[in-house]
Amino acid sequence: MNVVIVESPAKAKTINKYLGKDYKVLASFGHVRDLPAKDGSVKPDEDFAMDWVVDRDSNKRLTDIAKAVKDADRLYLATDPDREGEAISWHVLEVLAKKRALKGVEVKRVVFNEITKSAILKAMAEPRELDTEMVNAYLARRALDYLVGFTLSPVLWRKLPGARSAGRVQSVALRLVCERESEIEKFRAQEYWSIEAALSASGDRSLIGRLFAMNGEKIKKYGISNEAEAKTAAALVERTPLTVTSVERKPARRHPQPPFTTSTLQQEAARKYGFPANRTMRVAQSLYEGKSIGGEVTGLITYMRTDGVTIAQEALNATRAVIEDRFGKKFLPDSPRVYKTKAKNAQEAHEAIRPTDPMRKPADVAHALDSDEQKLYELIWRRTIASQMESAQLERTTVTILNKDQSAELRATGTVIQFEGFLSVYQEGKDDDGDEEDTRLPQMKEGEVLTLDSVTPKQHFTDPPPRFTEASLVKRLEELGIGRPSTYASILTVLRERNYVHMERNRFIPEDKGRLVTAFLEKFFQRYVEYDFTANLEEQLDHISAGEEEWKEVLKEFWASFKPRTEEILGVRNAEVIDALDEYLEPMLFAETEDGKDPRKCPSCENGRLGLKTSRYGAFVGCSNYPECGYTRPFGSNGEDGEGADEPANLGDDPETGEPISVRTGRFGPYIQVGEAQKGEKPKRASIPKDMDAASLSLEKALALLSLPREVGTHPETGKPITAAIGRYGPYVAHDGTFGKLASTEEVFNVGLNRAVALLADAAAKKGGSAKTVLKELGEHPDDGDAVRVLDGRYGPYVNHKRTNATLPKGTEPESVTLEQALGWLAEKAGKKKAPARKKKKAS
Repeated sequence: MNVVIVESPAKAKTINKYLGKDYKVLASFGHVRDLPAKDGSVKPDEDFAMDWVVDRDSNKRLTDIAKAVKDADRLYLATDPDREGEAISWHVLEVLAKKRALKGVEVKRVVFNEITKSAILKAMAEPRELDTEMVNAYLARRALDYLVGFTLSPVLWRKLPGARSAGRVQSVALRLVCERESEIEKFRAQEYWSIEAALSASGDRSLIGRLFAMNGEKIKKYGISNEAEAKTAAALVERTPLTVTSVERKPARRHPQPPFTTSTLQQEAARKYGFPANRTMRVAQSLYEGKSIGGEVTGLITYMRTDGVTIAQEALNATRAVIEDRFGKKFLPDSPRVYKTKAKNAQEAHEAIRPTDPMRKPADVAHALDSDEQKLYELIWRRTIASQMESAQLERTTVTILNKDQSAELRATGTVIQFEGFLSVYQEGKDDDGDEEDTRLPQMKEGEVLTLDSVTPKQHFTDPPPRFTEASLVKRLEELGIGRPSTYASILTVLRERNYVHMERNRFIPEDKGRLVTAFLEKFFQRYVEYDFTANLEEQLDHISAGEEEWKEVLKEFWASFKPRTEEILGVRNAEVIDALDEYLEPMLFAETEDGKDPRKCPSCENGRLGLKTSRYGAFVGCSNYPECGYTRPFGSNGEDGEGADEPANLGDDPETGEPISVRTGRFGPYIQVGEAQKGEKPKRASIPKDMDAASLSLEKALALLSLPREVGTHPETGKPITAAIGRYGPYVAHDGTFGKLASTEEVFNVGLNRAVALLADAAAKKGGSAKTVLKELGEHPDDGDAVRVLDGRYGPYVNHKRTNATLPKGTEPESVTLEQALGWLAEKAGKKKAPARKKKKAS
């Protein structure tokens, strides 16, 4: 009997059919071991030893695998053909060795790039040994990411309230987003003008000419800078007649792009379909693992985590056959196209992403795919076919036109496609700087006189650099050599989950906390967020996998400088950190004003100084005269809004008090305020929920928000009131200490009694009957041996020992809590609960 280990059960089922009854194919369900999410799982002082743990589900699967292997002659490790796949095989082997299941069992490693019968049988016939260098590269990467996360994140928690975490690659990606935002804020639009002339010739021929030169001198990019200059230039064009002095036609060729790598597939799926990177990878995974085609499950694309752009010879021949059969010989180059990747530090260990069978057209498999799978398969198929087709042949035409005294030179340009070539199958999606559409010019000849129909001076303004989309951010990371194909999707997901960025029209916009974290890292850990440093570290990991560097030496070199730096910053007082960031961020937070006024002068109390402040909710700008002066504004603004802003949006007057109701923005987001602040008395306010648009808020809705909580009615069983309101965790209904969550803010204003009672009944059942969710087992309490755990409670995660509960400090990740931390919090909580014992009075 032979046992084969793969990652997924779907893959196991398919491969078992290919191999037959002499093989038993079992799934590991991905990684079987991981480093526990607590400090100390990687031990630099013990030669970087690592504590690996097996979770409950994996333990059961590994027991089944061990049982099968003990009765087997051979074990084939057939996990994915990359560093992660090699690591999974290594983990399985390590566990099996500990279980003493490998005695007398021959162990082999097999890899395949596609899940087809021929590829699987070929791989099984050509086994190899486990690649220890690739495993070492995985161990080094895992240790580095762990050490950075678990050493740097606690520094953030202590120095920056509201910060969540930092990561080796995550923080560099965040820096890219924040730097782009700073560029946009610093950008000042430049005015410029262009001159367009509508021209016509005999035979209803027309074209548009643009002013190219004046008085024999080419107009610079932004050479015409105002309306007066534009009118002067337009007057030159009006000096008719306008004569064609040259017609220049140049042949050109447009070449196809190489087949997809992981990053280019993510970029193109984002551009064409708006797919986030993780969605693209999820759909690609399903295409790779296979679909039922003609009664047999088969993989439709090759392995989707790759930075290689080559295609296997067999697939190349099939692709060329499809082109000749479907499009004809003129669309087929004389020899196959050969591509080389442009990405920095690319490994090119695998083929590009391509159909497993190029003959299998999108229409042939549409019945077996959902809409996302259809789109992605067609994209991959078309790109692969196009990559081996003839170049498109173009003709670029430039018509030069001079006015009467040759003081104005106009040019008209156009591109005509003479032979479509690969464009008949595939056209690249456009980036922010995509080419303009091809235009066709009418036939012109030298000496022809044109009629001037109109001259139009057009005003333009330069645009700021665009914010990153998923596609452009992945492209930039790849260009810099940061991260790897398998990591891009998770990096972008973490940035969103940590609330360091948010997406607006599919573009990354940094949140205040994201910008503050980036500023902190740039100021105090500059080396570790530098692009070259991170890329060089990636290169060292590649050297480890090639056997050119020793993995523990790379870790020692990194740790020798990183650890002392974190200890140094932990010793800096928080006030000094904020002062340093206040100075570092001055160009952003307190930019010079056009009127020359001091940007740090408080606009509310006049004699206060504005500076960077922090609270448990994050950073903001506040007045030095607090609490006498309560002026604040959001961290990301430059005095343009905030409490105390000059021009809040006025919605109307309060019908009860007659005072104006305005929409403002504070450090916690937009809110409504009635009137103005009086000495010693705060005005009435209400926050505007995230699912309501502050810009389009009506007076009626503002009054409704100000009137909350709203009484829904009386509970039929208790006779006590039920209220609806908006709290820290969103909209809810409340009754006698029980709270039920509402679906949206709008429901606060219209929820009826019956629905409120039902929601409260569900909440009461959960509160009383269900077990608490255990987030992490920390170990035994040293006093009594009872369990200490991290639980998920109604108000968030907390640590528990018997009847003592202690809420986690703000910003603490449940996975990062250690037993020592928990014991300290529990002891503090127990101390507060114990009241001082009263002395008994002696009987008289």
